[in-house]
Amino acid sequence: MTAGTGNFANAVLHPDAALPAGLTDGNGQPAGRRFNVLRNNVASSLGEALRTGFPVITKLLGTENMKAIAAMYLRAHPPRSPVLSAFGTDLPEFLAGLPQLSHLGYLPDIARLELALRASYHAADAPALDPSRLTELSPQDLTEATLSFTPSLRLMRSRWPIHAIWLRNTQDDAPKPEAAPQDVLITRREFDPTPHLLPPGGADWIAAVSNGKSLGDALDIAKAAAPDFDPASTLAILLRGNALTSLTLKDQRP
Repeated sequence: MTAGTGNFANAVLHPDAALPAGLTDGNGQPAGRRFNVLRNNVASSLGEALRTGFPVITKLLGTENMKAIAAMYLRAHPPRSPVLSAFGTDLPEFLAGLPQLSHLGYLPDIARLELALRASYHAADAPALDPSRLTELSPQDLTEATLSFTPSLRLMRSRWPIHAIWLRNTQDDAPKPEAAPQDVLITRREFDPTPHLLPPGGADWIAAVSNGKSLGDALDIAKAAAPDFDPASTLAILLRGNALTSLTLKDQRP
């Protein structure tokens, strides 16, 4: 096929767009039928990629509704990469802007959670910290130490029960979500990322540590947000998920 001056990409993504000017088949004839086949294949592939990349969103909305949304989305946000797994990064904002979905305010954050799981999956590997590095330190040294996280770690904060909603739609025996904000930490021990529900203060502690605060200073920040916060359970999630890569003592920092 050869194309004239028509906007090829626009015509591919918009089913009502006119055939690009000068587009012909191998015999020099107008390529309308073949182009329609291409257009349908592109829309079908991108729609399937979106449904595959956002399985919980698809389950919440239903397959047919998701197909309709995917058709609108791909025209508003055409792919910027040839990699199909990268398609859909603008979906949370797109869902938030659809008036017909305004009663489902949690959808954008569920989409963000699914994007975070995808990003964790594709993140680089890194050697995990030996847990004995923590247990061999004195309480004072541990308080003054800093930690580094693996590239696959992701932290999400939401005013919606996003972990409970995700769990309800991925596990048959999960309880019904209760209306409450939830913070989620994503770790990747081996190949599959896992979202963990954090206790109050946990996200504040992790955010502070990731910004270079010592464990003691991070604990003060977390307790200001949640006075009863104990870092033990959050640290256990990090260790089980191989999410720590290094520990730096106070006298080792520049």
